[in-house]
Amino acid sequence: MKKIVAALMTGIILSGAAVTTASAQEHEVQPGENLWDIAKEYDTSIDELVHINDLKTTVIQPKQILNIHDTYVVQRGDTLISIGKEYDVSVNDLKKWNDLKTSLIVIGQELQIKGKKVDKEDRVIPQAQTTEAPAKKEKAETLAKQEAKPASKTAAAEEKPQGNTISVSATAYTADCEGCSGVTYTGVDLNKNPNAKVIAVDPNVIPLGSEVYVEGYGYAIAADIGSAIKGNKIDLHVPSKSEAVNWGVRTVDVTIVE
Repeated sequence: MKKIVAALMTGIILSGAAVTTASAQEHEVQPGENLWDIAKEYDTSIDELVHINDLKTTVIQPKQILNIHDTYVVQRGDTLISIGKEYDVSVNDLKKWNDLKTSLIVIGQELQIKGKKVDKEDRVIPQAQTTEAPAKKEKAETLAKQEAKPASKTAAAEEKPQGNTISVSATAYTADCEGCSGVTYTGVDLNKNPNAKVIAVDPNVIPLGSEVYVEGYGYAIAADIGSAIKGNKIDLHVPSKSEAVNWGVRTVDVTIVE
């Protein structure tokens, strides 16, 4: 696919696979419509629509806005299995609802959760990093204390990701450009998930599907390849052309997280 990058950047070609189609998030009720019609149109059920929208009755009015499916944004450490357990749905359902061909998901990817409410407040911290939740008041006080103290060298060292670290040349690209398919080699739709943390790699250096920590970029998933990405080179995805240009070409450390 075409891409916008800073001068002297090398190109990367994303997979030409067909772009997946996302289900509508909202629906404006039209005159004469009822919940049965809308449920049939979006391959859902009346019960799901009632549950997601907190409806007290099945009577709906023209111009009323209905949420069709709820959305969950993938956090670090999430898997389809863990998300399925969280919302009591199957991995197969998650894959079907989101047109996923594999079980690979990436940080920042949006997943449709049919018939379930996503409690975004409780899911701010990635599941893999959470422990038994303290009371909200104690949590707020703890955070306030942490913000008041400068980070110590010991604390900074503890936060450094563990794994094999290599130095690479890093460029940036965006799927937001004319003629771009926006679909990575592993099938991640970056147009549908503009905030997804994805890097293109040489699979002989960084295996596809690996979780990595990129200096100056954060945690991401190796989910793409490119004809010009060979050896110790990566190309990282950003939401906009301006961010790609601002990134330029940098030498950064990449840790393949254990």
